[in-house]
Amino acid sequence: MLTTLNTAYTDTRAADLAWALGREPLPALAALDLELTGTKLQLRLLGASHQVLLEEERGMCSETVACMPGSSTPLPLGVAKRTDDWEYEFAARVEILSPGQFAGRAQELLALVADHPHGLAGVFPGSPHAFTALLAQHHEGQVHWRTWHAYPQDGQLVATRTRVGVRVAKGAARRRTPSFSPSGGPSCS
Repeated sequence: MLTTLNTAYTDTRAADLAWALGREPLPALAALDLELTGTKLQLRLLGASHQVLLEEERGMCSETVACMPGSSTPLPLGVAKRTDDWEYEFAARVEILSPGQFAGRAQELLALVADHPHGLAGVFPGSPHAFTALLAQHHEGQVHWRTWHAYPQDGQLVATRTRVGVRVAKGAARRRTPSFSPSGGPSCS
């Protein structure tokens, strides 16, 4: 799904992005509700930021990549969190592109996400290359999503990827979708 976001950037540059797990839902400019093999997922655009809410019958988990005033957690290159029964992995990178490269990459990513049934992209007024995009999938018993945050004024494209799944004993062939604590609160933080 491709939408035009009727707002200015809330994040002014890639370096302003921060990462957080377990935050409450923030006001969204656009959202896409999905169900991927029994797991409910909501992809949310927050200006030049994103939030993904993952819900299962026993609880909810959230990932937020945004400009968060007062946050002391900058965007990490990678995070791996594991408990006895679940795994969360996150990775981010910043690509520096020339104006021509940026335009080509923006067109490629928007074409990929716009018509995908599990994709959400928001383009900002004033530049066809200023966008935030999310794409989710269920693969081998796990939920995966990728995001792209475009900063054409700096030629920077922030790309993230996330994987969430339940850990299984060694030698087991498949992993299931995420499991959460019986308390119902965010247990992914």
